[in-house]
Amino acid sequence: MPTAREELLDAALSALATRPWTSVRMVDVAYAAGVSRQTLHNEFGGKDGLARALVRNAVDGYLAGVERALGSAGGAEDRLAATAAWTVRAARANVLVRALLTGCWSERFPRPAPTAALGASPVPGPRHADSWPPGPAELLRRAGERAVAALDTERPSHDPEALAVTCEIALRLALSYALVPAAEGEETAPLVRRVVAWAPDAGGPGAPPPVETGRAVSGTSPRAGARSPRGSPGRSRSA
Repeated sequence: MPTAREELLDAALSALATRPWTSVRMVDVAYAAGVSRQTLHNEFGGKDGLARALVRNAVDGYLAGVERALGSAGGAEDRLAATAAWTVRAARANVLVRALLTGCWSERFPRPAPTAALGASPVPGPRHADSWPPGPAELLRRAGERAVAALDTERPSHDPEALAVTCEIALRLALSYALVPAAEGEETAPLVRRVVAWAPDAGGPGAPPPVETGRAVSGTSPRAGARSPRGSPGRSRSA
């Protein structure tokens, strides 16, 4: 059975979906949660404390989902693909998760001021208002650290730096999908799985194969590698 705190957080998030935070009234949140306004005050200390707890809850929920995805079955590419897919779903389903991951805050969202030392909280004991959550770079770092720790157990002889880079690439690719949604029917996971499979620390060759495009073939260019034979169409001399 949900606690009063959980009911209040759910009610506040539901209210945020229909009106800007500045228009959300604490009496309405308490009523929707089925508790008294005094209970809300005891839990959060006021509207600013509720705002901090609401955003903090979004952070904790996102990171918990990251850990669940990393615990799924499959190899490194499958688990990172699941993590990327979760990141996109969470950003689409929760406006606060999206704002936290991208830094794109709106006036509709709660933006509480940073808290002072814990001892300065007007709410005593363990019920003090939650501290201000991490920014986008810090949140991405925490998700990446969880990914590295989860995947590190798979390959004892891994390159820690390469693994960290691979995890960051997967997460940043997921963020690109959160900001610019894919075409209808297109999923994040297959692309992430393919990119991770290319990474040397995931057992791949360490470089992607040439990719056919409408204009050219990406790969090693004559400028970066061997010169084109004289008379070949790959490179022309200037007069």
